Amino acid sequence: MKRILSLLSASVLLLQFLVSMAPATAATSAHYTKSICPAVSVGRVHCFAHVTTDKDGHPLVTKSYSTGLTPADLRNAYKLPATNGAFAWNGQTIAIVDAYNNPNTASDLVAYRTQFGLPLCTGGTVDCLLTKVNGSGGTTLPSSSASWGQEISLDVQMVAAVCPQCKILLVEANSPTMAGLAAAVDTAVNLGATAVSNSYGGSEFSNETSQESHYNHPGVAIVAAAGDSGYGVEYPAASQYVTAVGGTTLTKSTNARGWTETAWSGSGSGCSRYIAKPTWQTAVGICGKRMVADVAAVADPKTGVAVYDSYGSGTRGNWFVFGGTSAATPIIAATYGLAKVSNHTGFTYGELPYAHAGNLFDVTTGKNGYCSTSLKALCTAGSGYDGPTGLGTPNGLGAF
Repeated sequence: MKRILSLLSASVLLLQFLVSMAPATAATSAHYTKSICPAVSVGRVHCFAHVTTDKDGHPLVTKSYSTGLTPADLRNAYKLPATNGAFAWNGQTIAIVDAYNNPNTASDLVAYRTQFGLPLCTGGTVDCLLTKVNGSGGTTLPSSSASWGQEISLDVQMVAAVCPQCKILLVEANSPTMAGLAAAVDTAVNLGATAVSNSYGGSEFSNETSQESHYNHPGVAIVAAAGDSGYGVEYPAASQYVTAVGGTTLTKSTNARGWTETAWSGSGSGCSRYIAKPTWQTAVGICGKRMVADVAAVADPKTGVAVYDSYGSGTRGNWFVFGGTSAATPIIAATYGLAKVSNHTGFTYGELPYAHAGNLFDVTTGKNGYCSTSLKALCTAGSGYDGPTGLGTPNGLGAF
């Protein structure tokens, strides 16, 4: 009996050793995530990107692509048309507004597009489709930042994933101040952007209406992330002039769509304290002021997107899995571009999805926090409009 127990003990020890030596898989390790941008003081904002990590908080990174949603996955999940072949500009320019600089934006975008077979310019570059300027439109770029640099990689590559025939204009503000980033939106529009993606925000503040003019650009789709802290409203997502983007958890399924989507627990939502309800939202009578969000897309880092980033990532590799409403926002901005939003006449601000809500996937399960019974729809997904996912996620281009 002692010999049998000894053999059993040795077998258990051997099994434990083998398990400890096996590499962690994305399925087990992706239970851990963290924000890549630090907390900020009043008057400054932070980016909303999150990265998957191991249990010790180290980002999961590989030297070759291994996991994370691909451009083909996004197009399939949201029933978006493929735009294959050589690069041929479709007339749409999607602007990305971020703080600081990522010096490797162009080379990383080449790596991403090459990995997934997206078209490049003649000579294998992205010079014909990527332009970088500072917050005023000049060519002297701000100082570089590894954290905001990863946000930039995420934003630019999600636009490429969804609308590879769109041009990309990257506008880099000198610092993450609300005033500086808001002014950069004006720069983007002045330089011809047909849609502007804003994957940043901060808590609402009493004089936020003073920034509203910077997001007021009729005929241009201004898109803003709803935030990643669950129930609660951020600005500029609260602006009455933007399409506020919430987040979902997106997983493959055997159902007719091929995907299952629920409200992500981190998605921002709620009722603004200061911004009046826009005219196109009056039919949704949950609260008396601006409601967030309007639409949504994948944001849960645990079901996140593949991103290539080489700046500040060290020697362990360059492929990450990112999430946050920072991922959802450029996806929606690029969907506007894919739908050629500039061809619409007479549209204002975020009203298009409300006029075509039947062309969205209605997300009906999940929640992002707790709110009173009368405001339940602002924190709990359900049929029709709800706060975490708005009217739903893209089902083709009809809503955009």
